[in-house]
Amino acid sequence: MYKLYCRAFQSVLKLGTYFMPWRTPKLLEGKNSLGQLPRLIKNNEINSVLIVTDKGISSLGLMNSLLKGLEDHDIKYCVYDKTVPNPTIDNIEEALKLYYSNRCKGIIAFGGGSPMDCAKGVGARIARPQKTIPQMKGLFKVLKKIPPLFAIPTTAGTGSEATIAAVITNQETHEKYAINDLVLIPKYAVLDPALTVGLPPHITSTTGLDALTHAVEAYIGRSNTKETKELSRKAVNLIFDNLFEAYSNGANLVARENMQKASFYAGIAFTRAYVGYVHALAHPLGGFYGTPHGLANAVILPYVLEYYGEPAHKPLAELADLIGISEKTDTTEEKALKFIDAIKKLNQSMEIPETIGGIKEKDIPTMSDRAFNEANPLYPVPRILSREDLIKLYDLIRVKI
Repeated sequence: MYKLYCRAFQSVLKLGTYFMPWRTPKLLEGKNSLGQLPRLIKNNEINSVLIVTDKGISSLGLMNSLLKGLEDHDIKYCVYDKTVPNPTIDNIEEALKLYYSNRCKGIIAFGGGSPMDCAKGVGARIARPQKTIPQMKGLFKVLKKIPPLFAIPTTAGTGSEATIAAVITNQETHEKYAINDLVLIPKYAVLDPALTVGLPPHITSTTGLDALTHAVEAYIGRSNTKETKELSRKAVNLIFDNLFEAYSNGANLVARENMQKASFYAGIAFTRAYVGYVHALAHPLGGFYGTPHGLANAVILPYVLEYYGEPAHKPLAELADLIGISEKTDTTEEKALKFIDAIKKLNQSMEIPETIGGIKEKDIPTMSDRAFNEANPLYPVPRILSREDLIKLYDLIRVKI
């Protein structure tokens, strides 16, 4: 009965999405496209901005050209660089105070998914000052225009520059959850591959697998449109063609640019078609242990795809055909298993581990409950799993002591 309820909920939501005002960010693309942003901000009649980033970005000097460009265009700015991985409610509230005290009119998110999530959280609080972040958890709790948001990704993985989601961690309860609302889609996104050239290999690999997870989970789910399927296919192709090259030869701008496109395509796909149990299982790991989201997704992805079994075989077989690893004589199941094996081999080639350390057995029931509640009834997965299934999956992915 519960599974019927989930499927009914998903069907109604899918139908409703056809009537929603979906949009994609306007893009500035290509090497050194960041230099075009200050003039664009000025043309939008914004004279003061909050920049949300993290200590790593600010210490590397990646923002220097942007800051000079803002100064040259007489745009005042203040920088919040205390965002942590898996950004917290405290991060949002601190940045919000800075926004108000400097009378800002727009927000620039500069960095990976964490600064973008934090910036979106600030935007949500400005739009709904009477609501706390926990009160906006879930679907469509903002519903009011946020300040203009300009997203500048420095990784190629989260796709946050294209999505409706801000993923926040409650540092007191260790709960990690999403605020989902169309108003959180950035107004502009800057895809400048030069900003990703200095990424360490392990960040390149895990964020790239994050993008692959978005594309695969969107593709195999039941809420696809013609557009989301095509975007997922484009992303999967680009990732298998470019991720290892970007990992092993970080200065290759073509590979870097293609990975940015893949991340963007996957972001658009999953923000409309949703994700699945990989993300539901990954989020509690970030909330409890601070496990980087891309790493968690990379490790979990093959386990969940195998666990789905037959309901996922057909779309996975299609992806195997797409990347050219199947034979005409292969059965649908054989093709699907070859695709899962290709993910495992990609992980191994980039030294991504097969399991995650530090998971405490006593935490698994609570994490499984949170994963279950995140996924059901929202995620249109190939097969609806139980809490017991999720406990088994956590036991598979953890390092046994």
